Amino acid sequence: MTVPPEELELAAAFPPAERDRWREMVKGVLRKSGAATDDTPLDAIEGLLTRESYDGVPIAALYTRADAPPGRPGLAPYVREVRPDGEGVAGWDVRQRHAHPDAAATREAVLADLENGATSVWLRLGDGGLPVAGLPDALRGVLLDLAPVVLDAGAATAEAAEAFLDLAAERGNASDVSGGLGADPLGLQARTGTAGQMDEAAALAVRCAREFPRLRAITVDATPYHDAGGADAEELGAAVAAGVAYLRALTGAGLSVDEAFGQLEFRLAVNADQFSSIAKLRAMRRLWARVAEVSGAAEGTAARVHAVTSAAMMTRRDPWVNMLRTTIAAFAAGAGGADAVTVLPFDARLGLPDDFARRIARNTQTLLLEESSLARVVDPAGGSWYAESLTEGLAQAAWTWFTEIEKAGGLAAALESGLVAGRIAATWERRRADIARRKAPLTGVSEFPNLAEVLPERDPAPAQPGGGLPVVSYAQDFEALRDRSDAHEKATGARPRVFLATLGPIAVHTARASFAANLFQAGGIETVTGTPEEFAASGAAVACLCSSDKVYADQAAGAARILRDAGAVKVWLAGKGTYEGVDARVYAGCDAVGVLETTLCDLGVTE
Repeated sequence: MTVPPEELELAAAFPPAERDRWREMVKGVLRKSGAATDDTPLDAIEGLLTRESYDGVPIAALYTRADAPPGRPGLAPYVREVRPDGEGVAGWDVRQRHAHPDAAATREAVLADLENGATSVWLRLGDGGLPVAGLPDALRGVLLDLAPVVLDAGAATAEAAEAFLDLAAERGNASDVSGGLGADPLGLQARTGTAGQMDEAAALAVRCAREFPRLRAITVDATPYHDAGGADAEELGAAVAAGVAYLRALTGAGLSVDEAFGQLEFRLAVNADQFSSIAKLRAMRRLWARVAEVSGAAEGTAARVHAVTSAAMMTRRDPWVNMLRTTIAAFAAGAGGADAVTVLPFDARLGLPDDFARRIARNTQTLLLEESSLARVVDPAGGSWYAESLTEGLAQAAWTWFTEIEKAGGLAAALESGLVAGRIAATWERRRADIARRKAPLTGVSEFPNLAEVLPERDPAPAQPGGGLPVVSYAQDFEALRDRSDAHEKATGARPRVFLATLGPIAVHTARASFAANLFQAGGIETVTGTPEEFAASGAAVACLCSSDKVYADQAAGAARILRDAGAVKVWLAGKGTYEGVDARVYAGCDAVGVLETTLCDLGVTE
């Protein structure tokens, strides 16, 4: 009998993979597409496949062990989480957000969440949420020593903090109450354009350090930069700049360096780009470890990170798809090592979430924790050379942005001067263009829309204070077009319509007819299909030719003439090429938003 060796090498029976061999195989594929030639050197092949993130971080097609930086779980720079090897992994804090303006409704929802999987509460107070006076009633029945409560009160932070601390003192468990007071004067400036009081935030931190040892006073909320359309490194750099500003204020108010670090929690957005979100959270810990190092903080000081599923990625149209988006984002948060995670309900863009939506948001995390066992693995992304490299690239880009902010006088000055707004606006325009061209597709909105959907109805959510950085939605341009179509249907009884004139056998025209239908329906424009001779009876005023390039060469001009004679005001063509009688083309990568705006205008659908 053969005794197996003590160590088994994976793929031992196969020859070792060689990078140049991989390049040769890729070159063969690229030659067929025209992206490479016989003269293209092998060392240039990977560059042809490399793209850049919105931060300028290169995303390569192949990563190897050489791309992985060193690091062990639980040790500085804490890229690989803060839980050291051998310790039990309890999972992250499941934090549910509440912003209902009625205290009784909030209390009912909070208790239901805590009884069914949530482990902490995030309360929006003041403008855009629950009145501060309703805080005691909203928390009636909540055991503050067991369920952490995090406040988010904006301009009313001092008032809300005082009410919460009085409630804790009244219940006699001040030393055990945990959570956060949510003081964030720089975040308030980013959202509203009006800075909060730094001295008030510092005073709250001193009080927490002295009287409430399990309570953090400061939340470094970086989501306003994400919600304005910013990139990951821009969000991280602003977070570090805010954190450093708070450290200066807190140590100036009398706290030690270690006490000041203990008063901060970071809030970051995670979205459906799971690898970027994983890398973002890992990079945040790496960046903050560097700040701790140069500040002289004690070893073991690591960033505490609260991850929130992106509000910008959520859609009003086909909102059910938001469940999938938030599941991927929540997975990324867990794999990236978030200490607390909030999943926004799938109907968040429609108004106040109902019980079902909050239940799904809770259970998304429960599934990841209990059924997927995600939290039982320390640093699940560790060893992924792509994730490791992306983490380092994001950290470097974010540090560069942070130092630029510092050179401008700090985050408050950079916000006031417009430096931050200008940088993020430029990123948003690039992202917006990619969305318009469907290079960044939105399922159910820019791709595979459902014109017959019936949206669930929700009570309106309180208006959020504005005046600072803009708040964008990735789907906003396509959803605005759908709104125009809906208004037209309500006024006339029919949706705007485009006729898809198919040429040749069904096997020849199906692909481009499907493509064109998908594109026009993304703007709320219904499509009907038939031969050019059937256009006159279709009730449409705009047509789009659909077939293969070979058929176009023989029939496109004649078909366009038939459509014109039948009264078509514009003739599109699905594909590329110039033909007599054809006004414009639709194709993969075209400006879909521009095409749809033009078509709605041609059909008489005004804004």
